[in-house]
Amino acid sequence: MGILHEARPVIVICTRDRARATGFYRDVLGLELTSQDSFGAKFNIGGVTLQVSTVAGFKPHEHTILGFKVPDVAQAVEALREKGVTLNIYHHFAQDGLGVWTAPGGAFRVAWLKDPDGNVLSVTNA
Repeated sequence: MGILHEARPVIVICTRDRARATGFYRDVLGLELTSQDSFGAKFNIGGVTLQVSTVAGFKPHEHTILGFKVPDVAQAVEALREKGVTLNIYHHFAQDGLGVWTAPGGAFRVAWLKDPDGNVLSVTNA
């Protein structure tokens, strides 16, 4: 057994504006805000903690930092669009009209979006 074999993960996402990010994760994505303290806002995602922490001068990465596995990608995308979320379009992927890319073979589907700080998130069925 490894040292962290039974550890529960904590996902940490950085933000420049915690109040704005907290509103996005709570009100737009619909995550349960469980607490806030001087270190960040904490959310519950399927029993895993997501902590949104302020980092001065933070600059987001250009790749996906957090993915959400959902049973129906198109349905999740439509619900996000109803909340005003714009999906990312990547010209090197053949995405459909909703912004969903289907991998060769059709089993894997994914769509990408950004939080208010530019962190790339995804919804996928894989």
